[in-house]
Amino acid sequence: MSRAPLALPHSATLAWWLTAWLRGHEQTDHVLDALADDTHLLEGGSTLDLLVRARGTGASYAGLALPVDGDPLGLGGPRDFNSAALEAGQAVVVGELGLVPEEQGETVQWRPLDAARRQLPDVGEADRTLRAALLGAAGDLADLDVARWRPEAADALMNLHHRPALDAPLGTPPRCVDLAARGLQAWAIVDLALVDDGGALSSFEAERRRDLLQPLGRAARRAIVAACSPEVWPEGQ
Repeated sequence: MSRAPLALPHSATLAWWLTAWLRGHEQTDHVLDALADDTHLLEGGSTLDLLVRARGTGASYAGLALPVDGDPLGLGGPRDFNSAALEAGQAVVVGELGLVPEEQGETVQWRPLDAARRQLPDVGEADRTLRAALLGAAGDLADLDVARWRPEAADALMNLHHRPALDAPLGTPPRCVDLAARGLQAWAIVDLALVDDGGALSSFEAERRRDLLQPLGRAARRAIVAACSPEVWPEGQ
């Protein structure tokens, strides 16, 4: 069975395209076309309303959050925004505006909330952490005989040079596009390796598998967040 191509979370896509528009790298019509693929709409409004709301913050970029329980990555508060973003597993931060997605049929509705400043790993740190986590996971999964219980994950680890092609807007640093693609790969490996824990020899082995993969999943999310958050991009980009 073939798998669907890897794709960025809705919030990562919106962060990239909002940033390109706010910085004047992309024209409005092109941004509206790019966001039409998943029909991104401001809650109770349109895609253009979403752009106008972002412009009204006075910010020059939009950044990504990918929080999970125990790791509120990309969040800085307040509580209402953090709770909504954690429930969705993702969000966008534009100045003091937080945008949380909700899929409704063929559209993605963005709920606006107040947001606060946050702290993030920079691109270099996220890149180094991801490389180290991939090396560690390769050894750990080999010890667990990943090829036996999840051959797709083993194949993905062996084919890291085949990265997903991402449609990044103008002005996105190539280094960040590459980092986002590698983060997506690592995230997919974790997902593949954790599918069907019933295939493990024991509950102990299943728990051990999850523990071993946790650093890779964490590093993958950090890589994607850094790649889609211009406040931590390299100087001048």
